[in-house]
Amino acid sequence: MTRSWDWATGEGLLGLDNPEEWDAAFERGERSLGTAAIGLAFNCSLEDASPRLVRATQLPDTDQRGFAFTAVGTAARLNGALTPELYEVLRAAGPGRRSIAVNAVDDTLTFVPFRDLPPWLKRWAVYATVRDKLEGWWLRGEDAGRRVWQVVRRG
Repeated sequence: MTRSWDWATGEGLLGLDNPEEWDAAFERGERSLGTAAIGLAFNCSLEDASPRLVRATQLPDTDQRGFAFTAVGTAARLNGALTPELYEVLRAAGPGRRSIAVNAVDDTLTFVPFRDLPPWLKRWAVYATVRDKLEGWWLRGEDAGRRVWQVVRRG
């Protein structure tokens, strides 16, 4: 069966299951490569998709690069693992809240067993957990203080 992908609009690319077609589109400089990377994550083995996902995360278009990181998160969800190259892409993008990779990192931390994470990502997971816990305590304390202040003002 021959499939036709609409690279201009991205239509049908979530069904892309041919890594060589992605490679050819990359060489042609097609627009929707990040969208197609999500299709590869859904429809191909991690080993086949990984090199294309790595290249897609380097695309110049910010939106398509964002879709590529969505594809990395999707790969983590579906496979419960990532390749060393994909872990390196996440590390290079940075795991912080302002990173383009924040959702991919979160998906990786959720769906990849902790024991299988690289050491840098294990450290980040511990840091983020402690930070989030402290932030929650701070906000609850702030809320309690505000309520006390409101009661004192009324009384």
